[in-house]
Amino acid sequence: MATRQCNQLSFYQKLAILWMFFSGAVYCMFVFSSSSEVEMRGPSHSHNSGARKYIMKSYFDKYENLHDSSFEDFMAHEISSSLCEVLFPDNRNLDVRLSVLEHSLVGEGSHRHLSSSIRLQIEADSSPKLPAHFCEVIIIQRLPLGVFADPFELQHLHQRKVFTYVAVFGDTNLELPSFRSNRSVVEVHMDAGSNILSEQNNGLEMNIQLPLHARYQPLDASGYSIVEIGEPDVLMSCNMEGNQHNQSCLFMSPNDSAKSRIGAVAWRMPSGMKAHTGFVSVVTFVTAFLSTLSIVVTSIFCSGIKCPKT
Repeated sequence: MATRQCNQLSFYQKLAILWMFFSGAVYCMFVFSSSSEVEMRGPSHSHNSGARKYIMKSYFDKYENLHDSSFEDFMAHEISSSLCEVLFPDNRNLDVRLSVLEHSLVGEGSHRHLSSSIRLQIEADSSPKLPAHFCEVIIIQRLPLGVFADPFELQHLHQRKVFTYVAVFGDTNLELPSFRSNRSVVEVHMDAGSNILSEQNNGLEMNIQLPLHARYQPLDASGYSIVEIGEPDVLMSCNMEGNQHNQSCLFMSPNDSAKSRIGAVAWRMPSGMKAHTGFVSVVTFVTAFLSTLSIVVTSIFCSGIKCPKT
């Protein structure tokens, strides 16, 4: 009988040791992933230094958090297209228009894809004589509270050549609930081709799907929270080949056509109900108390058992 109880005690001891090792391994993986986030984005910045820097990096160098009013002021005053007249002096008769044709959520549950269709139209009175150049479309998707994009997932898409460049700015802590987090923004660069400004283009369309995830929502009486995601801001950046200063020309649509007025998409997310908080708290406390009591009783009962030597 004593041998059987001793074997049970030895089994529980081994199980406890395995649980400690497992908890330590999970903690180390979490610390490593948190510290490697900057390292994963670092090479993207260095690799992109020969082309264009991220617009949102310049924004967060000036502002600590993402606010719509600050962002719109930044886009209106800090982002200028005056450099286009220097790099492309014959661009005055160009009419570059960027519009969002479609904006919707794909999938169900707490993990979905934000699908957007972008149209690029270039019109000119005559074919301008422009130097050799290459352009890319920049999509800036501002995310509301309660929604985040996983930088590691986007990095995997970048490695698969889905995006030319991609980065997440703002609050990138994936573990925080909605009421403890701040807003974030995703900036995506997609190749638009070479010498595109020298050709009449009646409608180049680009489709983009961003994987998004829902954070834990605050308590609500209905058990659901409605989060709205607005349309992305779209620009086109062009750089003259052989430009040693890495200067870019940014084309932005006029205010009356920059937004397609499709409107924001609504995401209905489940949340805890306030009416259930008391019941959940009591059950959690009782469960934790009984678990602790069972561990203490087992330890006291098994402490006097001596294992026979084999």
